[in-house]
Amino acid sequence: MLEPVTGFVLTGGRLALPEGLVDDGWLAVSGGAIAGIGTGTPPPGEQVDVGGCYVVPGFVDAHCHGGGGGSFSSGDAKEIVTAIKAHRRHGTTTMLASLVSDPVRTLVDQMAVLRELVEDGELAGIHLEGPFIASARCGAHDPAVLREPDTATVDALLRAGRGAVRMVTLAPELTGGVRAVRQLAESGVIAAIGHTDGTEEQIRPAIDAGATVATHLFNGMRPLHHREPGPIGVLLDDERVTVELICDLVHVHPTVLRMAARYAGRGRTILITDAMSATDAADGRYHLGRLEVDVRDGVATLADTGSLAGSTLTMDAAFRNLVKGAGLTIPDAVRATSGRPAELLGLADRLGSLRAGLAADLVVLDADLRPQRVLRQGAWIA
Repeated sequence: MLEPVTGFVLTGGRLALPEGLVDDGWLAVSGGAIAGIGTGTPPPGEQVDVGGCYVVPGFVDAHCHGGGGGSFSSGDAKEIVTAIKAHRRHGTTTMLASLVSDPVRTLVDQMAVLRELVEDGELAGIHLEGPFIASARCGAHDPAVLREPDTATVDALLRAGRGAVRMVTLAPELTGGVRAVRQLAESGVIAAIGHTDGTEEQIRPAIDAGATVATHLFNGMRPLHHREPGPIGVLLDDERVTVELICDLVHVHPTVLRMAARYAGRGRTILITDAMSATDAADGRYHLGRLEVDVRDGVATLADTGSLAGSTLTMDAAFRNLVKGAGLTIPDAVRATSGRPAELLGLADRLGSLRAGLAADLVVLDADLRPQRVLRQGAWIA
């Protein structure tokens, strides 16, 4: 756990509050929490002037595979902490550790290491992206380890997670897919639809059974067609579904990104990184799970096929891209990078917005929306 500082007051900032931007505001921090927010004369105490910078909630990333040269699939605690720290430097104060498809025994071993970091508060949980996905849309997942989601295997993975598994991505058209969605929902785990070749008729029953997330909408799924909406049309159109968007302007064109985010709105849009170990690291040859990945100019592709393989995105860049690349507002970006993902993960009573009583997790962004300082649980970490 971090040691919070004794207390101070941020002054001179443009505060991104739930109700909108407030100029020349102050925010008091005490004991790791936000003690108060206001405008005008700040309360007494040590003051930290942020000089007109934006103050936004710490970013919440619900889909990330690693960074800083470290992978969440490595099974190495030091490497995993390296990845966590890499993303924290860019303002991500809360994150899930996503695992790509692997044999069940391997996933159980990987979760054993991650589980300890969840219990220590370093991670908010684990996301299993596979192995219950469609081989036709498996992307950067090894097709040799994919399998259908039988009840016993799903139960074994949840038991191995000991409460740390927060989300599972699957393709509902697989045999047992809809049943697995129901099993996950009844276990309090988010069922996400992704890496699917399903038709509209195969996707709708999964939503009715409790699926509530579209894993990186557009990527790893049957394309949208005007006579067959497929998963994209159904997931984007259903008010029960929150849509993930990889906002690196590579995985999704800015125009399509803007259309999707505006249609889903603030209540259903979250930005994710889908970042791999090469994030915040040099170009070169890496691994994503069992597959080799080449990273050139920050774009990650499978070494053998050239298909996109995760990203090297950080949440601060996703925030900038939504505003500067896709033309949405700063409040839209705050909601998509903090507020809505915190709600999705059941953490909104603890973090995700600038409100008194919540954790003092925040990012100070300059006029170009680049992080200048990062605060987590009341302690400066960058």
